[in-house]
Amino acid sequence: MDENKTVHLADDDEDDRMLMKEALEEANPGVNVVESEDGMELIDNIKGTDDLADTIVVLDMNMPKMNGIETILAMKADPELAEIPTVMLSTSDNPELAIKAKEAGADEFLTKPNNFRALIDIAKKIFNRFFLKQF
Repeated sequence: MDENKTVHLADDDEDDRMLMKEALEEANPGVNVVESEDGMELIDNIKGTDDLADTIVVLDMNMPKMNGIETILAMKADPELAEIPTVMLSTSDNPELAIKAKEAGADEFLTKPNNFRALIDIAKKIFNRFFLKQF
């Protein structure tokens, strides 16, 4: 995979962010990961980006200021951000949360795993679905 791929990662838990960033970099060493602590910071970071062509958003469901659902709704309402693929992560595997995330516009809803190997598998799944489809 080439190195001009960007993942905007939002999670208020610093440890979860660090682990997900490591998993993304393990799955694709050339990826650029931009971290945010909440949905508001995520949107600010995305809006500060010149080229959004090879960008995806991975965000946590539960965050302060702006949770994952609110963030996706705000992104989908903004024509500049509406087409960016979004992946919602949650510690909960509640099917109702997955439905709410999809209704808000999430392209994928995934449950956070409890081990790093499974997190790398999720990162690979994200890259395969959203980046490899372009080839």
